Amino acid sequence: MRAYHDDEWGVPSHDERHLFEMLLLEGAQAGLSWSTILARRDGYRRAFAGFDPERVARFDDATLASLLEDPGIIRNRLKVRAAVTNARAFLDTQAEHGSFDAYLWARVDGRPVVSWPGSSAEIPARTELSDRVAKDLKRRGFTFVGSTIVYAFLQATGVVDDHVRSCPAKRATSPGGGA
Repeated sequence: MRAYHDDEWGVPSHDERHLFEMLLLEGAQAGLSWSTILARRDGYRRAFAGFDPERVARFDDATLASLLEDPGIIRNRLKVRAAVTNARAFLDTQAEHGSFDAYLWARVDGRPVVSWPGSSAEIPARTELSDRVAKDLKRRGFTFVGSTIVYAFLQATGVVDDHVRSCPAKRATSPGGGA
């Protein structure tokens, strides 16, 4: 968890596969702890073709059935099916905008939203930004993209930087650095 927090969470990502990975994992996390999902990240990577949205979009019913038997992932039928649905919507969004990265970062004019919370208690579960993005993703056919899930996704991919002021990672990820 520490390495994920220090080296990945809140760091701006523009890599298409990483964006798809985080979208898939945040959806899988719904109702569970992030540590549960992070512990299964390698299982997800294997089960979901290295988070290649083109390959995941082609998963058929037989592949979905085999995934529901895979102990390396959360075997929730709706979440597994959502990964395929979202891969297809991800590809459609890429085609429309040139990349999912372009679509996503246009929501913040290409610059991370940096907050300066004094403690983790000050970090919201959702914001107006996540409400807007979630609504648009749903319109595009994505599932498991409620505002709370989308906010976690925005944090994970560095679109939003919610590291607390005293966090050493704040200095590494945010313009102007720490407190």
